[in-house]
Amino acid sequence: MLIYPPIYPGRVTSITLAEKKDSMKDSRWQMRLALLLLCAAFVVYFLHYLIFHDFHHIAIYFVGDVAFIFIEVLLVTLVFHQVLENRDRNQKFEKLNMVIGTFFSTVGTHLLTYFSDTDPNLSSLKERMVFTGEWNREDVQSARKLLQSHSFEIDICSIDLEGLRDFLTAKEDLLIRMLENPILLEHETFTETLRAVFHLTEELKNRKDLSVCGDPDLEHLAGDIQRAYGHLARQWLEYMMYLKANYPYLFSLAMRTNPFDEKASVYFT
Repeated sequence: MLIYPPIYPGRVTSITLAEKKDSMKDSRWQMRLALLLLCAAFVVYFLHYLIFHDFHHIAIYFVGDVAFIFIEVLLVTLVFHQVLENRDRNQKFEKLNMVIGTFFSTVGTHLLTYFSDTDPNLSSLKERMVFTGEWNREDVQSARKLLQSHSFEIDICSIDLEGLRDFLTAKEDLLIRMLENPILLEHETFTETLRAVFHLTEELKNRKDLSVCGDPDLEHLAGDIQRAYGHLARQWLEYMMYLKANYPYLFSLAMRTNPFDEKASVYFT
C-alpha cells in the first residue's frame, strides 16, 4: 500500500505569495535606485548650468558619454568576455585532463595493457601507437585513422575474467566519483569511455561464478571488453597528444609504460 504525503494547498499558496512579495520588493528597490540615480544626474547637470551657464558644453559631453556606452558594451561583450571565457575554458580543460590522467594512472593504462596483450592484431597497432620523441602531426593523424578502423578483437579465452572482475570492482568507487564529476559533462568522449568501463564492471560483478559462462555469454562479455578497449585506446591517444604538448616529463613516463609496446620499461637504458 502506497502512502502519499499530505498536500496543504494553503501552505503552498502562502509560500507562492511570499515569493511574489519578495520579487515585487526587489523590483521596487531597483526602480527607486534608478530614479535616484537619474535625479542625481539631473541635479549635477543643473548645478553645472547654474555655475557655468553653458548648455552647449553639457550637450557635447552628454552626447559623447552616450556614444561611448556603445563602445563600452562592444569591449565588454566581445573582448573582455571572450578573454574571460577563454581563460575559464582553459582552466576547465586543465582540470579535466587532471581527471583523465588520474584515470589512466589507476585504471586505464592497466586495462589497455591487459587487453592489448590478448589482441591478435596488436602488431598493426604497434606500428602507429609506439611513439618516439619525433612524433609529429602526420603520425597522430595516421594513428587516429588506424584506431577508427581497428577491430579491437580480443581472445576471451586468454583473459582471466575473475581477476579482471576483482580489479574493476576494487576501482568501482573511483569510477563512480569520476562519473559524478560535473567537469566531465563537457567531455563526451571520455564520458563514453567511463561508461564503457563501468558497464563492463557491472557485467562482471553481477556474474557470481564466471566459470559457468557458456559460449553465448562469453561472446557477450567479449563484446563489452572490445567496446571498452576501443574507447580506452582512442582516449589514450588524445591524452598522449595533450601530454606531449604541455608536459614532456609526463609524456616520457607514459611512453616508457606504453600499453601497446610489449618491450616498454619504466627504466632508462
